[in-house]
Amino acid sequence: MKDKMPPFRRKKSGKSFPVKVCTLDAELEFNLEWRATGRDLFDLVCRTIGLRETWYFGLQYEDAKGFISWLKLDKKVQDQGISQQPTTPFMFLAKFYPEDVAEELVQEVTQHLFFLQVKQAILSMDIYCPPEASVLLASYAVQAKYGDYDEVSYRPGMLASEDLLPQRVIDQYQMTPEMWEDRIKIWYADHRGMSRDEAEMEYLKIAQDLDMYGVNYFPISNKKETDLWLGVTALGLNIYEKENKLAPKTTFTWSEIRHISFDDKKFVIKPVEKSSPNFVFFSQKVRMNKLILDLCIGNHDLFMRRRKPDSMEVQQMKAQAKEEKSRRQIERNKLAREKQLREAAEREKAAMEQRLLQYQEEIRLANEALRRSEETADLLAEKSRVAEEEAMLLSQKASEAEQEITRIRLNNMKTEEEKVHLERKTREAELLTERLVQESERRAAEAEKLKDELLRARIAEKEAKEKLLEFLSRNAYTSSITPVPNLFPSTQVLPSELQADLQTLQLDAEPLPADLTSYDLIADGDVDQLSLEIEKERVDYWEKSKHLQEQLRELRSEIEVMKVGEKQCELDQLHEEQVRLGENKYSTLKKVKSGSTKARVAFFEEL
Repeated sequence: MKDKMPPFRRKKSGKSFPVKVCTLDAELEFNLEWRATGRDLFDLVCRTIGLRETWYFGLQYEDAKGFISWLKLDKKVQDQGISQQPTTPFMFLAKFYPEDVAEELVQEVTQHLFFLQVKQAILSMDIYCPPEASVLLASYAVQAKYGDYDEVSYRPGMLASEDLLPQRVIDQYQMTPEMWEDRIKIWYADHRGMSRDEAEMEYLKIAQDLDMYGVNYFPISNKKETDLWLGVTALGLNIYEKENKLAPKTTFTWSEIRHISFDDKKFVIKPVEKSSPNFVFFSQKVRMNKLILDLCIGNHDLFMRRRKPDSMEVQQMKAQAKEEKSRRQIERNKLAREKQLREAAEREKAAMEQRLLQYQEEIRLANEALRRSEETADLLAEKSRVAEEEAMLLSQKASEAEQEITRIRLNNMKTEEEKVHLERKTREAELLTERLVQESERRAAEAEKLKDELLRARIAEKEAKEKLLEFLSRNAYTSSITPVPNLFPSTQVLPSELQADLQTLQLDAEPLPADLTSYDLIADGDVDQLSLEIEKERVDYWEKSKHLQEQLRELRSEIEVMKVGEKQCELDQLHEEQVRLGENKYSTLKKVKSGSTKARVAFFEEL
């Protein structure tokens, strides 16, 4: 939603002034009344984008002095040192992070905003991500953007223009963009059937196990003036060495902290454990201490809220989100079923067309065989006729020979010589007659044989005609195939963003005074209860997915030979050492939390 606004002006005489707010995927412009507070602007943005889980987010801006600040909700926007530059926008960003994205994030819009912010942090290298995990996360990002992998529509080089991997990872290996794309595509093809919100959630579930996820780092020093990093997280405060932002040296959970305050650059944290000394550190600027205190208060409030039953509003929101998710799943299943039916119909149509071609070929062959049978029958009939004529001629000759014999016998021989000659002629005539009779019998037998062959040819011709008629009858229904009906009517899923009034869902703490320098995190009555509380130990994502770990190890081994050693940064070397020792984010936190608060404070002071 974007309203066209007049040029940026800052005159007190005006009744309103223009404000531009940018999320990571949209630009919003509003007209605010001159006396509007930060809460007014924040609520307006949340209503516009349909966000109800407002407690994670804030409005970030660069003030007139060039410092990055978060807009205070209880103060007027104009009284917070906003830059007079009309092009300086507010950034709507996540200020606090959940402990477990799968359990806590309810709305898809919340999930999407976290996905965009974490993805940007990984690509800009604000969050360290090892190369093999970068490839896996890139595959989920591609699934969220393009949907299912399709071999037909996919074109080589399609992902080359996408910003999918940190530049540090690309520079570290002697691999072409095509080689990276091939490795991303392997995992991308495995995500078939996953919707956009499911792919984004899987991305966040993997990203939240990265060491630098959800950590706000601030440079500090202890009493020995050792340079260190303070990390403010959803679970508590971490202390890091200056050269290592991955593995904290010690940590203090919010349930162990009773009170926090600062005086000038000195920051004091009072533990719940009465016998433990105060945890003291020094920041570089007073302004930084104000931001640290603000983040501590917000993270502690969320830490406490997670350990209490959900409010009625949150329960209602979760129920509505569950119902909406179920409805969308039913629609996805229906569309998938229709797609399967359409594919089956198309396969059946292709099979029928193939059978039609086969029948047409069989008919052609049958016609060819019939033609040859008819030609053979005609030839045999001609041979039979000729044989019959030859037999008749031979019979006639035999009859003439018999008549000649009878005439000779009846003829009176005048001399013995003539008699002998006659006898010889008679014998010759008898032999000739015998040969003619045999030849006649042979010709008659041949004629009978030809008649039998002609009969068989006629029978074969009849069978060929019957087979042709059978093929034609089988083909009758195939030739009248009707087009497959369209099983994909245009279906529009109207997004139903929850637009409830945010005033009923304000779960944030009461506005903090601008000059606040201290804050009690735990009331005395709650100390024992929270000290005895058992922290939720989330099972490591990598432990839950053995197959995924194996794939990551295979990819790491595969690309190891192409690594350029001198291109590795310190974080790469630190991560390799963690992998070698078999450690991860959660095992490190568990280890540094061991021991009493007093011992950890003493350890910090000795760093």
